[in-house]
Amino acid sequence: MNLTITTEAASHYKEEMELAEGDILRLFCRVGGVGSGGFSIGVTVEQEVPADAYSVQVEGITFVVHESDAWYLDGMVIDYNQDLDYLHFENKKIGDVINPR
Repeated sequence: MNLTITTEAASHYKEEMELAEGDILRLFCRVGGVGSGGFSIGVTVEQEVPADAYSVQVEGITFVVHESDAWYLDGMVIDYNQDLDYLHFENKKIGDVINPR
């Protein structure tokens, strides 16, 4: 499992979700992205890191992915463009992250 979250993206999550250092944020695949009816990434605060979950720590936040969501998030790069106020998701393994094939 390989997941890249830039420091800019992690800082954006911290600010928008009012996260503190040491908080745990779960990333998961969800259906029904805005206007697309396709796939997108959901986020929720977790209380602990499950033993079988993949985790990466950026900017003091631990991001976790459960095994059931690895097919979508493995290879994902999450970045944030402050000028555009835009989170960008890219995964070269699946190409189109909204409508993966």
